[in-house]
Amino acid sequence: MALVQKWNKVYNLTAVRDADKILTHHLLDSLAVVPHVTHATTILDVGSGAGLPGIPLALALPEAHVTLLDSNHKKTTFLSQAVIELKLSNVAVVCERVEKNQLNQIFSVVVSRAFSDLPGFVTLAGHLVAAGGTLLAMKGMCPGNEIAQLQNGFKLSSVTPLKVPGLDAERHLVFMKKAA
Repeated sequence: MALVQKWNKVYNLTAVRDADKILTHHLLDSLAVVPHVTHATTILDVGSGAGLPGIPLALALPEAHVTLLDSNHKKTTFLSQAVIELKLSNVAVVCERVEKNQLNQIFSVVVSRAFSDLPGFVTLAGHLVAAGGTLLAMKGMCPGNEIAQLQNGFKLSSVTPLKVPGLDAERHLVFMKKAA
């Protein structure tokens, strides 16, 4: 939280400035995903921005290898510094667009938070999901219209409401699997 506040002044990582809101709206919101990804060995955070949810996931799941992907050089500079300061040996930072596919790796879980609508997420990041893997989209309200538009070889597996301590707002985790 202190790193986000410090670097936010220079790099505008998030519009949220208040420490209490950073805690609830970002950190606890990101950690609400942890029970749903404990099985993951490799996690890709697409559009990581301020490292959310990737850095909290890496802290909570030290056995998982987490890749933080963002196309904004300033944000990946922050991410690299955060990885160093937090001594996260299980995290890699990549500065490029997801559709460029230079990662040469596939992941058991590909997660996004405020990255794109579901069809766009599937189109841009679906190729990075391992066989049997999952695309996870963190959403506010349940995105019924977006779910109805899913195509490109992925289908809805489930939508799980998330409870975030101290946050009085809807949160949902959308699970999408590769169609057989």
